[in-house]
Amino acid sequence: MLKTRHLTTRLADAELDRLLAGAHHDPHSVLGAHPAADGVAVRVLRPYADRVTVVTGDGDRVELAHQRDGLFTGLLPGGPAPVYRLQVVHGDHKESQEDGYRFLPTLGDLDLHLITEGRHWELWRALGSRVRTLEGVTGCAFAVWAPNAQGVRVVGDFNGWNGVAHPMRSLGSSGVWELFVPGAGAGTRYKYEIHTRDGRMLQKADPLARATECPPATASVVASSSHVWQDERWMAERGGADCRERPMSVYEVHLASWRPGLGYRELAEQLPQYVAGLGFTHVELMPVMEHPFGGSWGYQVSGYYAPTARLGTPDDFRALVDALHRAGIGVIADWVPAHFPKDAFALSRFDGETLYEPADTRRAHHPDWGTLEFDYGRREVRNFLVANAVYWCTEFHIDALRVDAVASMLYLDYSREEGGWSPNENGGRENLAAVAFLQELTDTVRRRAPGALTIAEESTSWPGVTRPTYDVGMDGFGGLGFDLKWNMGWMHDSLAHVSRDPVHRAYHHDELTFSMVYAYSEAFLLPLSHDEVVHGKRSLVAKMPGDWWQQRANLRSYLGYMWAHPGKQLLFMGQEFGQGEEFDHDRGPQWWVLDEEWPGHAGHRGISALVSDLNQVYTDTPALWELDGDPAGFAWIDGSQAEQNVLAFVRHDAEGRPLVVVCNFSPVVHHGYRVGLPDAPAWREVLNSDAERYGGSGVGNPGVIVPEPVAWHGRARSAALTLPPLATCWLRPVAAGGGDA
Repeated sequence: MLKTRHLTTRLADAELDRLLAGAHHDPHSVLGAHPAADGVAVRVLRPYADRVTVVTGDGDRVELAHQRDGLFTGLLPGGPAPVYRLQVVHGDHKESQEDGYRFLPTLGDLDLHLITEGRHWELWRALGSRVRTLEGVTGCAFAVWAPNAQGVRVVGDFNGWNGVAHPMRSLGSSGVWELFVPGAGAGTRYKYEIHTRDGRMLQKADPLARATECPPATASVVASSSHVWQDERWMAERGGADCRERPMSVYEVHLASWRPGLGYRELAEQLPQYVAGLGFTHVELMPVMEHPFGGSWGYQVSGYYAPTARLGTPDDFRALVDALHRAGIGVIADWVPAHFPKDAFALSRFDGETLYEPADTRRAHHPDWGTLEFDYGRREVRNFLVANAVYWCTEFHIDALRVDAVASMLYLDYSREEGGWSPNENGGRENLAAVAFLQELTDTVRRRAPGALTIAEESTSWPGVTRPTYDVGMDGFGGLGFDLKWNMGWMHDSLAHVSRDPVHRAYHHDELTFSMVYAYSEAFLLPLSHDEVVHGKRSLVAKMPGDWWQQRANLRSYLGYMWAHPGKQLLFMGQEFGQGEEFDHDRGPQWWVLDEEWPGHAGHRGISALVSDLNQVYTDTPALWELDGDPAGFAWIDGSQAEQNVLAFVRHDAEGRPLVVVCNFSPVVHHGYRVGLPDAPAWREVLNSDAERYGGSGVGNPGVIVPEPVAWHGRARSAALTLPPLATCWLRPVAAGGGDA
């Protein structure tokens, strides 16, 4: 039976005005069904509707009266509030709808407590958008942290991007706003409409959106996963031995340009096979998180919880990680908690005031990149970032996070002029809040995602980057707790050396040897990364002096030295086959130089073959990785032959088995070059970067090398070797039967 009762349900004009302006902090207190003196008052906001009728579970129908501006009100008889639906009429169109304002909050007291304390390690399960079923009704729960907002509405595909009908409620002092929208589901685009305290209306993407529109569009997208993981064995084993005692050889990939045009699913078919074929143990993927400019490294993140939509959906990205794991390849993701862009749709002044960034502009604005730094002293901001790290390592099975620009976080005066920064509470330049954040980050990832690593790109001599957080050093700080640190000093010095003409190298021999002075001060990874082959720096092979043959020989020798040096190693894509041009984000690597039709293809294929063999011998030789963190794993044979541009050293594994490395960085063949050797009856070359199959001249030491009882380099036995020009040779003991010892 149709009834119309609304005399006691009208809303006061002032309150209705706040509701319509998007400035009401608790719309659920006036919208939906509420007990009234003579029944149950129902109020519904439906802009542009002609009629709205309440239909109860018992079949009663009450047509609501239109008060004004889309607010419909009416009174249901009796009480308590029944289960009901809405019948909404627009012209000739009639639609049955659920009323989102009849549901309780989708966040519980524990969620709000943990958010307020900054300890919600699964923050993405509380905030953002989540497809849920409440009381048999499927829809989307939206929640956003905006403590300075006067009101928040959600706008999207479900309301024609008119947020009047969907104001959110404030959940008290937590600063969280929440709303359940029936009928909204996966694939729905949305944003938050934020009414600021100074009266402005902002449209913002969801900071915890798990999917986004493909840029340059900026809306957030509701996402739910149906991916079924098939990497159980990998995940069960990744928390095994200390990473310092395992082989790690990393291939760094700019995803969008590795094979331009491929999405995540297509990459899953090609990348694992290519990387495994070259023998790399890990890939480092960049950029992963959503970002405004597709040609960049992705270091200005606008969607921290969303894989970039340029290459597919979040489940497509999961499929890529899954395929890499099944191929035995670990996955490292670049992660940027140091700063974020000023784009109006993203985190910048999110609720109209400083929120994710510090209020002090001297700390907020990053002078190098035109971005904003995070406020590490605010616990909700720290929680946003730490939970994000856990999210990638658990929800996407990421094995390691390479944390960008750590130095810029640690120092308050980083790239700032005198007077352009404010000291900490002790009068120092250290960012104490950032130190605490990094310690919390590494400890939490280690605890919540066992086996997942954190890797610091830290370019200064800050002590204890890879020291445990509980181990307080002489500087009064505990360690930062990272598992590995990029060795930027080794990279700068060694690249400077091999870029010199050989005639000048003798005067800069320390550029190759100095790294061993501090090699065990941290757990290092040696990076030849994207940063070294862009912005006019030239590709690796193009940095080398001499003609084309010499350039390739220099590169091969350098890679042999790098793979033998203590520390893990990383190589950016395109450098594994010695491409001649620097990185181009539109064209990607110069794959065509490997084609038989290309005049110099043999040289490029030779470098690729060398990288493959380096990885194979490296992985099979514990002496090259088992004691990376122990000085007992390295000893100089002779590091002083500057005039001849020769280095000789030995690596040992935990059982004392040696591998001898001899590097000749001069273009001259050294015949009869005597090298003192560890005690073994015979040796053989297991790798020679001058081998003909790599494009070299074929000079070397074929067959078995038998040491003579001639004391040399402080050792009882030695051998007269032939050192190839611009080459690195690895020697391994031979067992009595002729095989490797």
